[in-house]
Amino acid sequence: MVPYRYFVLYKPFGILSQFSGEPETTLGWLFPFPKEVYPVGRLDKDSEGLLLLTDDKALNEYLLHPSHGHSRTYYVQVEGIPSQEALQALADGVTIRVDGREHLTLPAEAALLPSLPELPERHPPIRFRKSVPDSWLSLRLVEGKNRQVRRMTAAVGLPTLRLVRWSMEELDIAGYQVGEVREFEQETLFQLLKIDKKRLYAAKRSEKLGGVRNFTRTKPRKGGR
Repeated sequence: MVPYRYFVLYKPFGILSQFSGEPETTLGWLFPFPKEVYPVGRLDKDSEGLLLLTDDKALNEYLLHPSHGHSRTYYVQVEGIPSQEALQALADGVTIRVDGREHLTLPAEAALLPSLPELPERHPPIRFRKSVPDSWLSLRLVEGKNRQVRRMTAAVGLPTLRLVRWSMEELDIAGYQVGEVREFEQETLFQLLKIDKKRLYAAKRSEKLGGVRNFTRTKPRKGGR
């Protein structure tokens, strides 16, 4: 059996999370990914950061299934300075509209960053408005609705200016440059994502045989995000 392949990309602003479309706006323009590889989930064209690509369908299905709730951390530049009440609302859950329906977001972790996060410059840069202050937040979510982060910050009066997905569980893009791609070995990737390999593939085999899926995450290590 040919081993599965796993790539982590720092997706630039202006690039779609897909391979079809205008060449200079798609993933294939950034790197010669194998044809069997596809992104796990998506980042909007105007969002940046961590994008996982793989040909491992079991992992893809696991990470996209809403019942598993793996964490994603985002760094968000917003217009305005958040109050403690706004941060608490983001943490407790806010009502947003998704696909025409109201959705109460799940509890999250929200914090005002004390300094600018160490991120590469965005091209084009955010338009600077001297009269309007901005700030950076850290948001850790366990769900991924369409444009959720932008809708959450808007719900508390803080429009998103720049959005970067920093991590999934303990897999992050520290030290990456925009557009950089790194390939991971399965063992390393699964450890960072806190996934039990044996149970993941056992559940997939059970599904093929007509059984019930029972994906199980490993227990978080002490000190992990």
